[in-house]
Amino acid sequence: MAGADGRGPGRDERSGRGRRPARRLGGRVRAAGPDRPGTRTVPEPAGTTRGRLRRLNLVMFLPLLTVVGLLLVAMDARTWWQALVLGLGVAAALVFFVRWAARDTSRVAIPCLAVTAAVWALGALVMGTGTAFYGILIVGSLAVPRLPRHRGLAVIGLVFYVAAVGAARLLVTREDVPGVLIAYVILPAGVTAVVIGLMFPNQRFYGLVAELEEAREREAELAVVRERMRFASDLHDIQGHTLHVVKLKIALARKLVHSDAERVEQELREVHALVGDTIARTKELAYAQRRLNLSAELENAKNLFEAAGIRVRVDREAEVDPHVGELLGQVLRETTTNILRHAQAGQVRITLTGTGITIVNDGAREAPPPELRGLATLGERVAGNGGELTVEQKDGRFLTAAAFPHGRSGAAL
Repeated sequence: MAGADGRGPGRDERSGRGRRPARRLGGRVRAAGPDRPGTRTVPEPAGTTRGRLRRLNLVMFLPLLTVVGLLLVAMDARTWWQALVLGLGVAAALVFFVRWAARDTSRVAIPCLAVTAAVWALGALVMGTGTAFYGILIVGSLAVPRLPRHRGLAVIGLVFYVAAVGAARLLVTREDVPGVLIAYVILPAGVTAVVIGLMFPNQRFYGLVAELEEAREREAELAVVRERMRFASDLHDIQGHTLHVVKLKIALARKLVHSDAERVEQELREVHALVGDTIARTKELAYAQRRLNLSAELENAKNLFEAAGIRVRVDREAEVDPHVGELLGQVLRETTTNILRHAQAGQVRITLTGTGITIVNDGAREAPPPELRGLATLGERVAGNGGELTVEQKDGRFLTAAAFPHGRSGAAL
């Protein structure tokens, strides 16, 4: 079986980590790995590759398994109670398959295995039907590869049980020995061994998918870290130089305080002006109000997405009005950071027009979006400059769009 939104750096995320599907580091929830007795594995979110693959398995194979099971019951059952027994084995197999697709087999593994094993014993020894192993074939082939240990012994034990029950048929019937061995021993045990063997590569395939998704998540986290480092570098550039100059001027003022009062007053005025300018620039930095180059932000966003394994498509329908380019760049930066932190995006499409920008990603979660304070602040600024900011989540997609119908952005400049 085959195997968003944007927030400014360091403001809207309470944790230093990006939010990830279900597999996280540090001893927290892990969505990958085999089920373990006594534990419940958390299903993958709808947007993950593993989740989509398992839903595809469910859609493709559940109807097929159901039809095959019903056909076997219809062909082999000669009385109503035989149909009931064989149907119970098929039902247990289907229940286990559904829970396997949801990655939550720990609670149903033992009951389903017990039911299907009993159905095979009744089918072989009482009802005389060699296809009653269908249920234990499905349950065993799905359960054994996901055991945390002793999988080889489990395979041997399951195949031995199927063969032993089939061989016990010789004790209750006078049918020809070769026919019984073929129909009740060789065929059931052989099919069981082959199917289980095929499921081990399938399980490994899901393991590789899990590793690839974790690598992508780490790349996204690194991209966010790089963005934060750039923010910290900008903050250092603003305040580091200022504090150094202030320190020198105050030291100079202390030396001249008794000999040149006029020079001291001049130095203090310059310190006051320098501190005021630094406060203003720091505030602009904290609220993402610095002048941004839209082309540079577009290239930076493209590099960040590609580093996180997200496909990017950029459509430039027209040259952007320079009067609105700065605010559009801020919207792009906010949205880029948030997609990396919170979305499960596989593709992002950025569309630029003369007076607007639209960013759409396909990683929107089923739940309502979190509070978007970064975009809310930008929305107020965009509205104050004659524009409109649209944030919309629909059909698994998250859209952020800013438009300035009249192409002006006075307050932003």
